[in-house]
Parts: sequence; C-alpha cells; structure tokens
Amino acid sequence: MIALSVETLTQGDEDRIGGLVRLLATRWPNEPALSIAFALTNAAASIEEMVDSETTPPVVLMRAYKFAALVAADVHAVQSMGKVPARASDLLHFWRRVDPWFLNR
Repeated sequence: MIALSVETLTQGDEDRIGGLVRLLATRWPNEPALSIAFALTNAAASIEEMVDSETTPPVVLMRAYKFAALVAADVHAVQSMGKVPARASDLLHFWRRVDPWFLNR
C-alpha cells in the first residue's frame, strides 16, 4: 500500500491521485481500514523526506495527509456503527451507502 501510494502521489496524475484511496480499498479489501490511513501518512512522510525541508510542502503532501485524515474519520464512523475492526471492504460499503466522496474522485 505504501509503495503504491508513493508511486501514485509522485507521478502527478490528478485522476490517479484522486482515485488512490478507492484503489487501495479495492485492491486490499480484507486489510484493516486504518491501514489505508497509515499507508497514506507513511507515503506523505516518505515524500516529505525527499523534498527540501526549507520549501513549502507540495500540494500532493497536503492531499495525502487530508486523505489520511478523512479515511480515519470514515473508519471511526464505520466502527461507531458496530463494524469493529473495520476492513477496507467496510469502507467501500460505507462510501456506497453514506458518503460517496472517495468514490466520486
């Protein structure tokens, strides 16, 4: 997940970046849902290490951290509904039924 996230985020393809979270959930449906947030955070941190710390973080880092935070919020919502621990497939179901934001990217 981390390697795919780094690769996608650094290629600069807006369509691929927008669909990254959906791709991670689809490719790894049986993984814990928080693994997606972890992968995005780890990927952003890895990319951040590659760029000059004196520069403003690139937009791609801000998007990765935003996506990680939104995934974590969705995991909390899913788990609040009784799916503990939430899996990536549970996120896909939640997005189809409640909040399609990641599905429409």
